[in-house]
Amino acid sequence: MTKPSLPELLHAAVTAVGGTERPGQVAMAEAVEEAIDGGSHLLVQAGTGTGKSLGYLVPALAHGERVVVATATLALQRQLVERDLPRTVDALHPLLRRRPEFAMLKGRSNYLCLHRLHEGVPQDEEEGLFDQFEAAAPTSKLGQDLLRMRDWADETETGDRDDLTPGVSDRAWSQVSVSSRECLGATKCAYGAECFAETARVRAKLSEVVVTNHALLAIDAIEGAPVLPQHEVLIVDEAHELVSRVTGVATGELTPGQVNRAVRRAAKLVNEKAADQLQTAAEGFERLMELALPGRLEEIPEDLGYALMALRDACRTVISAIGTTRDKSVQDEDAVRKQALASVESVHDVAERITNGSEWDVVWYERHEPRGGAAYRPSGASLRVAPMSVSGLLREKLFTDRSVVLTSATLKLGGDFNGVGASLGLAPEGTEGEDVPQWKGVDVGSPFDYRKQGILYVAKHLARPARDGDRGDMLNELTELIQAAGGRTLGLFSSMRAAQLAAEELRSRIPEYPILLQGEETLGELIKNFAADPRTCLFGTLSLWQGVDVPGPSCQLVVMDKIPFPRPDDPLMSARQKAVEEAGGNGFMAVAATHAALLMAQGAGRLVRASGDRGVVAVLDQRLATARYGSYLKASLPDFWFTTDRNQVRKSLAAIDAKARQTEAAGQAENG
Repeated sequence: MTKPSLPELLHAAVTAVGGTERPGQVAMAEAVEEAIDGGSHLLVQAGTGTGKSLGYLVPALAHGERVVVATATLALQRQLVERDLPRTVDALHPLLRRRPEFAMLKGRSNYLCLHRLHEGVPQDEEEGLFDQFEAAAPTSKLGQDLLRMRDWADETETGDRDDLTPGVSDRAWSQVSVSSRECLGATKCAYGAECFAETARVRAKLSEVVVTNHALLAIDAIEGAPVLPQHEVLIVDEAHELVSRVTGVATGELTPGQVNRAVRRAAKLVNEKAADQLQTAAEGFERLMELALPGRLEEIPEDLGYALMALRDACRTVISAIGTTRDKSVQDEDAVRKQALASVESVHDVAERITNGSEWDVVWYERHEPRGGAAYRPSGASLRVAPMSVSGLLREKLFTDRSVVLTSATLKLGGDFNGVGASLGLAPEGTEGEDVPQWKGVDVGSPFDYRKQGILYVAKHLARPARDGDRGDMLNELTELIQAAGGRTLGLFSSMRAAQLAAEELRSRIPEYPILLQGEETLGELIKNFAADPRTCLFGTLSLWQGVDVPGPSCQLVVMDKIPFPRPDDPLMSARQKAVEEAGGNGFMAVAATHAALLMAQGAGRLVRASGDRGVVAVLDQRLATARYGSYLKASLPDFWFTTDRNQVRKSLAAIDAKARQTEAAGQAENG
């Protein structure tokens, strides 16, 4: 029997998901097939609405070898596992004469740990897992969440945190999960046979398609111990996020709270001398951190150097002491020992890394304001260390022994793929040489007619935004634009402070347009409410720049308050910029402008999500029209019709609003 052709397979899959074939999707599938067959690498930009998940799934499934798909967002992982893969596999089964298995795999701490759930958290914490008062009268939110998770444990098949709805805070989840370092291991654990994390790993090993996240991909690359099963093809979706996710995984942090936790956990397992040594080192570190001022440490100050060496040495002593003592009086000794070791080792590793002082690392102090809610974090200072660049790591670990396809709606910045390529460790496209990964970039376009569907408006008449300066003129402009649009506005701000100020001010100026603010509700709830009422506006920062998918009349104006350059005092970005300059390059363009271009392209992409969408992207920062780098940023955005005419844009918004109202009224009449 002849092998079915790619067009046949794609047609079957598209029909099964109820979609329509698009030229961009066909071009993408062909490019992916060519890269996989040739064992080379591909960067493919596919605009919103291309149907890119089928564009890579169909050629990958047809190839027949194991493929790992890594994505950045939970929403896309879900869409792949719950919708795209089941339908595609069903559709291709008659043609391929086989039914590829697929599975989801995440890091261990994403799964409920049955040992933790039933045996409780080793008792060094401020509170145990279930004290009898909590169990009898679970009045606190934490107590309620823990009891709910105990019930959920009996019915869940996956134990995956993301399948628990409604979700719980990080603090509650930490009571029922373990990191890979804290895990006893399936053979030593009484619950090993029914462990959710182990089951997920086994399922992944038996599957042809493994869906994971960027963080696990990074752990797999960095830690040397393979977490992902052997695979021949790696597909990275939402690839514009990869560098920041890998950087996050490769970043170490030390806080007084974390060090004190290690002291408490180790104290009962080691001799008094070792415990005292660690306690003294922890106190010295805490004293220093109380005085820490935020910012980069180009040189490690002498007192910090001594404190870190004392911590490192004390941790070493404790690690070997934990290994040689047994204490039968400690309940559930193995788990207590493993948790203590994990805590002490992570302090040791970061202290040693900073003490060793690699020229490739950036070290800085950061201060946190207290934060409640899901991302609970006490106030205080932390000491952080991150790699100056992850491009070398990615080149070495990502692009060997497999074919890699990276895809996103935004990979082509300023007109080519080389900027993103460089951040991934790739030489400019077409560079020949031994040990130089061969790749090509393909832009398959978008099914949308951006010039007809959207306007890019730059408010050239506004004063140039100054850091923390008064932006009264910007708020006036924003008010008028929202009024012209009849609400329907997504406001993307460069800082949380700017978003809060704008929300406060506009709530009093134009109370007829409800304004939702990021942080006042969960993101999912905010987006749902924003989509439900066209007069509503939604204001927020970074996660909104790429997390909002609201097609239709509820989002017809996307406003960016200013070009989102990294803050000048961002230690990592400024260190990267300086390194490029010292190597003879243009640090501002390579780091700051690339960062801004990526975010702006993502932000502008919120406007047109379907073929009937119309609207305006308004940038309230004159530099996009006046500065030299403006053309580079504009070339990274969808090809909207461009204007700086404020009257023209108000007229257009009013016309779009009138049309939407008409449609809404007609819809109500029909349903009424």
